[in-house]
Amino acid sequence: MNAKAVPAPVDSKAMLRARIEADLEPHPRRRKPFIRSAGVRFAVVYATIFGLSAFALAFSLWYATAGLLQRQVEIAIRNDATALADHFSIGGLPSLVDAINGRLAENLDGDAIYLLVDPLGNRITGNLDQWPNGLDQVDTWYELPVMRKGVHSQALLRAYALEDGNQLLVGRDVRSRTELRELLRDGLIWAMAIMVALGLLGAIVIRSMFRRMIQDISTTTRAISRGDLSRRVNISGNGDEFDELADNINDMLDRITRLMDGVREVSNSIAHDLRTPITRARARLEDAALRAGSEDELRSAIERATIDLDAIIAVFQALLRIAEIEAGARRSAFAEIDLVPLLTDIDELYHDVAEERGLRLETLIAGPLPLWGDRELIQQAITNLLDDALKFSASGTTITFSAKLVEAMIVITVADRGPGIADADRDRATDRFFRAESARNTAGSGLGLALVAAVAQVHNGNLRLLDNHPGLRAIITCPTLKTEPLEVKARKK
Repeated sequence: MNAKAVPAPVDSKAMLRARIEADLEPHPRRRKPFIRSAGVRFAVVYATIFGLSAFALAFSLWYATAGLLQRQVEIAIRNDATALADHFSIGGLPSLVDAINGRLAENLDGDAIYLLVDPLGNRITGNLDQWPNGLDQVDTWYELPVMRKGVHSQALLRAYALEDGNQLLVGRDVRSRTELRELLRDGLIWAMAIMVALGLLGAIVIRSMFRRMIQDISTTTRAISRGDLSRRVNISGNGDEFDELADNINDMLDRITRLMDGVREVSNSIAHDLRTPITRARARLEDAALRAGSEDELRSAIERATIDLDAIIAVFQALLRIAEIEAGARRSAFAEIDLVPLLTDIDELYHDVAEERGLRLETLIAGPLPLWGDRELIQQAITNLLDDALKFSASGTTITFSAKLVEAMIVITVADRGPGIADADRDRATDRFFRAESARNTAGSGLGLALVAAVAQVHNGNLRLLDNHPGLRAIITCPTLKTEPLEVKARKK
């Protein structure tokens, strides 16, 4: 009896690793059809506009030149016909014949054409052998082939009816004009050909530039999509629109990188900072479950665990509040407020707290301080700064609390004489869960300054942390509304 084949064991980890590597491998790029390329379309549009512009220019030049020559010949014929009509009016037919013969004798260029015929069409005088075929209306312009002295020629003609029934034909030989027009036409055709060639060359160059710029952006974004957040778009340094676009993209990528780093740091901080209170609460509950000998001991253990869990909930609430502020969700509650009453209330509250801790709080509020913002958020940001100042200040030192207008900006300052923040840590002080070495042994979650920075940002302002020599000076700066002259309110205690 044949043994049934047993399938080989499948290495699930190897398969998972292979799928991950396949996902990270750059996918082969499908080449787009040539006509669908944005660079090609841009180049075609450029070449089309350039070609149409060149054609319009060449046609207008040709039309203007040919029209000018035509008008000059027509004016010469009209003037000549008017002068001959004057001769006919003054001296009759003999005077007209003499005038025509005189003009033919004086015509050095040989382009003048005259023909005088009687009512029956017989030639009286002129340099044409016969009346041209096709010229059957008077006072109308004709351009016809004529035979003059046995030579075929092209002439612009106009016939006039005289009072005695005779007809006078006046014209000009336009062969030279025709040759000039053809020469101009040929020159414009060659110029058009050169302009089309230059337009195509320019289109190719522009397409190459366009493709190079877009290719750099595409390469960078493709690398970013594969997880390489260190790639940036190259900047040529020309200061053009492509450099501006590259700069904006790089700023966006820097922002994304900072946000990703912030997410990782927040995740690590949450795992690190919340592990201790959660573990402590769990240990207390387990210890109470195993060793509590009475209801009071069990209740006490539960209360202590509840305090630890409340601290964890407070941390999450602070995180959610910061995220809500940064997302701008609180802007709907913005209104025009004057900060002076708000700051005065905060000052009165913290004067009593500072006095209880043996500290001096010096306040200087210069108002009014009109602001378009959220009263509750501003209050929470300032109380966070004052809480930190009270927390880190030694007894007997002074805390300074001030607010004033400086060049249409509201500047709120809280300065203490505590340990301050080291220069190396100051840039990271507003990161979530960041705690400097001097604050490691004090209570807190490291979210206070992060919330203050978020409040300042949502009010189109910023938070600056400076050295107070010694201590820390925290400065909130926000744009104000238009104000009247300032009034100063100061308080020291």
